[in-house]
Amino acid sequence: MDSFTVSSIAKVMNELFPKEASFVISDDKRYIYYQPSKQIDLKIRPGDEIKPESVTYKALIVQRKIAEQKDSRIFGIPYFGISVPILDDGSPRGCVTAILPRKPMLTMPYLTIRVTDRWLPVPFESVIYLEAQNRKTFVKSNDAEGYHKYNLTELEFSLPDDIFVRCHRSYIVNIHHITEIHPDSHSTFSLIMKDGSRVPVNQTYASHFRKILCF
Repeated sequence: MDSFTVSSIAKVMNELFPKEASFVISDDKRYIYYQPSKQIDLKIRPGDEIKPESVTYKALIVQRKIAEQKDSRIFGIPYFGISVPILDDGSPRGCVTAILPRKPMLTMPYLTIRVTDRWLPVPFESVIYLEAQNRKTFVKSNDAEGYHKYNLTELEFSLPDDIFVRCHRSYIVNIHHITEIHPDSHSTFSLIMKDGSRVPVNQTYASHFRKILCF
């Protein structure tokens, strides 16, 4: 991974994640860049080998995004990590990992959305799906639809994972609103929601989605 790529990724990470997050960039064997935060510092040094059982290590092994809480056995302090592998022709070339003191959670069990000239609080159980649209998150619910101020990635790690599942780069669904799952081409699926909406499950998320819903 060249220096231009690393610096470009670092700039994107600074824009995507809150200031309390540290983040690390690795190749397939070693950490190559680390930016600690004031809230959490795992004392990683560029050149260190990737630690087994870390979130970065797991993301490289399974070759998909991993978000997990880890205890203090790996780095001496607990942390919540979000790792995304960088793949080249199906082979892991590196990984980008955001490190937070704890899993971010919304403080109330609803999403407040903007609907034309007003805001509406929508309970989690009423949300059907969320969709990334023009750097905003479109929220479709039983009774209303509108936009949330957080982007889809920020919301993904704040929503309860026993209700909401990422199924596509642009979609998160409420599993309680799925009525049918249809097979599609190349190991993908199409979800029929209770309101009649169709939501895609792409190949990147298909295996994880099957595991969550046990089929």
